[in-house]
Amino acid sequence: MNIFEYHLSEIKRVTLAKKDFLNLDQVDNLKSVSLEIPPEQFDFDLSCNIAMVLGKKNKINPKNLALKLRDIFLSKIDNFSEIEIAGPGFLNINFSKPALLNNINSILRNNEIYGSKESNETYNIEFVSANPTGPMHVGHCRGAVYGDVLANLLMFNGNKVTKEYYINDYGGQIRNFVESVYFRIIELKYKKEFPKKENLYPGLYIKDIAKKIIKENMNLDFKDFKENFELLKIKSLSASMELIKKDLKLLGISHDNFFSETEIVNKDLVNKAVNKLKEKKFVEEGFLQPPKGEPNDNWKRIKRLIFKSSLFGDDTDRALQKNDGSWTYFANDVAYHMNKVNRNYENLVNILGADHTGYIKRITAAVSALSENKIKLNCKVCQLVKLYKNGEPFKMSKRAGEFISAQDLLNEVEKDQIRFMMLNRSNDVELDFDFDKVKEKTKDNPVFYVQYAYARINSLLRTINLNLLEKINLDENSINFNEMEVRILRKIFEWPKIIESASRKFDLHKIPFYLYELSTLFHAYWSKGNEDKNYKFIENECLKRKEILSILNLVALVIQNGMKILGVSLPKKM
Repeated sequence: MNIFEYHLSEIKRVTLAKKDFLNLDQVDNLKSVSLEIPPEQFDFDLSCNIAMVLGKKNKINPKNLALKLRDIFLSKIDNFSEIEIAGPGFLNINFSKPALLNNINSILRNNEIYGSKESNETYNIEFVSANPTGPMHVGHCRGAVYGDVLANLLMFNGNKVTKEYYINDYGGQIRNFVESVYFRIIELKYKKEFPKKENLYPGLYIKDIAKKIIKENMNLDFKDFKENFELLKIKSLSASMELIKKDLKLLGISHDNFFSETEIVNKDLVNKAVNKLKEKKFVEEGFLQPPKGEPNDNWKRIKRLIFKSSLFGDDTDRALQKNDGSWTYFANDVAYHMNKVNRNYENLVNILGADHTGYIKRITAAVSALSENKIKLNCKVCQLVKLYKNGEPFKMSKRAGEFISAQDLLNEVEKDQIRFMMLNRSNDVELDFDFDKVKEKTKDNPVFYVQYAYARINSLLRTINLNLLEKINLDENSINFNEMEVRILRKIFEWPKIIESASRKFDLHKIPFYLYELSTLFHAYWSKGNEDKNYKFIENECLKRKEILSILNLVALVIQNGMKILGVSLPKKM
């Protein structure tokens, strides 16, 4: 149960029922009313701004209105035991003991789904989509983890999600890649030096691919590039995608669908997409204005097909054809997204790299045009990752060529550390990844601290021979949580609000932040027991109070749910 949603609806219901008594003529702005956890110094379970919202709208002193609302809520809402008016009119609220016990039991009953925000929509999330010209690099890792965790979060809420990878296996870069493999084959087979030719891929992984192809095709001489191009393309791309999938698997990531750009060409999907947009009068022949900052003398005025993306919020219209009349990369992308639209997903999500920010408006416009504004494309950009070791920027071997591979990163740190830390800052800001910090076994290492909290709980339960989710019989008349337990309970009650917030705007960093804060509270409680025997968990090899068992179960349950979404393991011993 989301106690915030439930009690906010109760507050609104009771207020509307008493609007005449309260002299409320204007009650159409109840959407602005919120229910939050107040700052810790106020020592209350909930805080509501309804008196200020309605007071301003109805020109009533908020504090006077708050006094009346306090009396109404205490008489009409059984779950509230105490209400204090704070500041300009906030209503700070405490739960009654029966309500507190009901909340706890509800969480324990729902265990694996506690916090989920019920939904049943379909999503296509396209992420990673690294060019199949070599292994993944560190920059791909952040988007890979983000996309996978977003899928987990949406599925936690009950949605159906397809995780998709778009293989850019067509065009000039693929020819350059295949040619690079070809020259490595010639180098290995005929001892001819690899040429110093522009646009070739120099990474040593190209040599590995060449060796694999030679081994699997011993009877071929490969002397003629044109003659062997199609075979080499198939073999080279297969080997490259094998490297990428291997890296993804090591990160705990698997895709449901791989969509090939070559399929767009072979099925003539660009023409079909353009014709569809023509029918809607969103594509026409015309001339583009020269790019800003480019002298008109250098601009060739060439008639071409243009998509009217400015009709859908883009800054300018976009060319679908190059100067030579061939399709632009954007045209292929429009065709790909038409295919996604035709697959009848309710929601499309693209996870993009830092260099794709300027591409968002045009492809979002295309999806709006293709779906008649029925489907929204949500694009999330993952900014760069900077690696540090010993306080200095860290340089790796760059065996892959001009970039640091995901494999290099995985050789330094474990999957759990990568997944947790890649989400430890908002996706739209650069991330500093410190190798020393993620290997520490201290509070400064968030992933360790969360895992350690869970391991501590399991260790304690093993000591007293109890299991998680052991039945707890609490008596509402005798329950008495100490101040540390109350702080933890309030944090536990906040979990559905974190999920709701993370789901609404795809702010995934809120989940590891929350788990770290919850774990910090638990460790603080544990430490307090070492300082003051009144806070010790165990006495004479038994739990001192039933309330402690409920706290242990609740903390473990939420950490389990959160780390499952993050795709991070939870060892029971550390």
